[in-house]
Amino acid sequence: MYGFWYQIKQYFDWFYIPKIGWQDILDIIIIAYVIYHILSWIKSSRAWTLLRGIVLIAFFIGIAAILRLNTLLWLARNMISVGILAIIILFQPELRHALDELGRKKILKNIFAVDSKNSKVQRLSDKTIYELVKTSVELSKDKTGALIVLEHDTPLGEYENTGISIDAVVTEQLLVNIFEKNTPLHDGAVIIRNNRVVAATCYLPLTERNDVNKKLGTRHRAGLGISEATDSMTIIVSEETGGIAVAYMGTLYRDLDEDSLRKHLQGLQDKTEETRHRKHKRGGVKNEE
Repeated sequence: MYGFWYQIKQYFDWFYIPKIGWQDILDIIIIAYVIYHILSWIKSSRAWTLLRGIVLIAFFIGIAAILRLNTLLWLARNMISVGILAIIILFQPELRHALDELGRKKILKNIFAVDSKNSKVQRLSDKTIYELVKTSVELSKDKTGALIVLEHDTPLGEYENTGISIDAVVTEQLLVNIFEKNTPLHDGAVIIRNNRVVAATCYLPLTERNDVNKKLGTRHRAGLGISEATDSMTIIVSEETGGIAVAYMGTLYRDLDEDSLRKHLQGLQDKTEETRHRKHKRGGVKNEE
């Protein structure tokens, strides 16, 4: 009889629930948050393909362990360190983008203020918006290609260094002269910081996405590339069609008129990221990639 009750007790011991403290709950929330964001990042990048490949390799290693295929297991053990290094090298842009996204989080922004002086300056004034809209419309009429990058929170120093330094107030006359065909500064992008043109003829990274419209040229791909790597906004004027587009947060908004372009730029004036996105969507501009 004792043996019977002992077996019953052992069976119900599996249902034992330990005491859960607030530390355990906090631990679970943090781990769930980290795993969710890691999976979201993996699914939206080339790492999704990598993850499927890793799962497939792990499956075959599991079969090798069950069947005791010692040679395959020896190769797997010795290739792990090399494989991790290869992954870091191959996916360096994605890892860098993920760390950049982490650095844009509100909590970290408040802790690590890069430049308190610049935070008090309105980075995009009404006058600058007026000059940018006027410039874009003028260049569009003449079908003069242009690429204008507006720096926000992420510093663009590394891209600024690829061009020629300029320190001038943003005006229509200056920008039109820069992008005039057959002039020394017309090729490449202009970078604007704190309502001033800081560099011209800058080289930007091209997007590596495969879902971009094949009809779009290098300017649009460069605008998308910089919007994926940073939180900047880029105005693009097509040399072929004269169409005006805006690239922001990895999204391309095409066929903008004067009013819709102004709404996009005004959205960048807001300090909170949520308000910027709301104003951006309120512009009613369809993504036409």
